[in-house]
Amino acid sequence: MHKKKKPKLSSLKLSKKAKKKQTLSRKLVLEFAIRIADEFGLEKLSMRHLASSLGVEAMSLYNHVKNKDEVLDGMVDLVISKITLPRIGGDWKLEMIIRAKSAREILILHPWATSLIVSRMNVGEGMMTYFDTTLGCLHAAGFSLQTADHIINTIDSHIYGFILQELNFPIDPNDYAKQAESFMPLLELSPFSHITNLGKEVVSGKYNGIHDFAFGLNLILDGLEKLRPESNGS
Repeated sequence: MHKKKKPKLSSLKLSKKAKKKQTLSRKLVLEFAIRIADEFGLEKLSMRHLASSLGVEAMSLYNHVKNKDEVLDGMVDLVISKITLPRIGGDWKLEMIIRAKSAREILILHPWATSLIVSRMNVGEGMMTYFDTTLGCLHAAGFSLQTADHIINTIDSHIYGFILQELNFPIDPNDYAKQAESFMPLLELSPFSHITNLGKEVVSGKYNGIHDFAFGLNLILDGLEKLRPESNGS
């Protein structure tokens, strides 16, 4: 993925007209925090920069959020609330696929979010709704609550792990064949015959080498079907 040129931090400031129309609120603070993180990364997010982008004094923010930790938690919760929720009582596999695809689409738009999700306790309304609805969908499909919890952890590990790899992989997918070709002289002199043969398939176009999100997800879901009481005839 080619990175777009980032604008100056000052470009995120509210216009005078917008300031008159928008009253400072917790949601507005979080929305601007998300915009800063999306454009510049979490390392550029500070209470000072956030206040500056909103055109207010830093102390004004503390009327709506306690500290930066609360800002981070609120940002995650707001992003999570955008993910399509599974429908309780529907086809559980289809609902998990819809949920997973939506999560990937939303989290790719906010590259900083996944690392916060997996490293912090998230108990906001958005996250709790997301988890409770998923738990309810799986429980309605016949899984025990304990098994449903394991299923969510398994599926989410695939989602988050795939996204982190997708965002940080050093080679652009469009350049896989070119990169494979550049490695071929060394590979052909190496003892790694299976990797060499796979590389030849990428170079020739027989295989694109691109990691497949759906492949892993379907593999997990097909395996989980065996844990469902109805599929075992019990």
